[in-house]
Amino acid sequence: MKINEMTALLSGEARTAAAHADAEITSAYAGDMLSDVLALGSQPDVLLTGLLNPQVIRTAEMLDTACVVFLRGKEPEASILELAEKCGVCVLTSPLEMYDACGILHQHGVTGAK
Repeated sequence: MKINEMTALLSGEARTAAAHADAEITSAYAGDMLSDVLALGSQPDVLLTGLLNPQVIRTAEMLDTACVVFLRGKEPEASILELAEKCGVCVLTSPLEMYDACGILHQHGVTGAK
């Protein structure tokens, strides 16, 4: 699935430039513990989180993760969006809870990163 398709499925909104709208999403990780994300043996295409700080973007950059989705209607500050643009990380926001967002992605063929 493409990022622009995922955005629609998650009732989301793009918060950074649409440069990655055609990026392919096949795996995802959901969580708020960035140390768990860094300990993964793989690189998720998308990171779903409720944690709203610059370290989320830095983690995505380190793992070459294409997109971060901030859930539960949380809105990132301008400094986080600027960092994401600089790092080449797509940022979306979604009103959905993490459980629901994960279920939707799973139903559409996105697997969990392992």
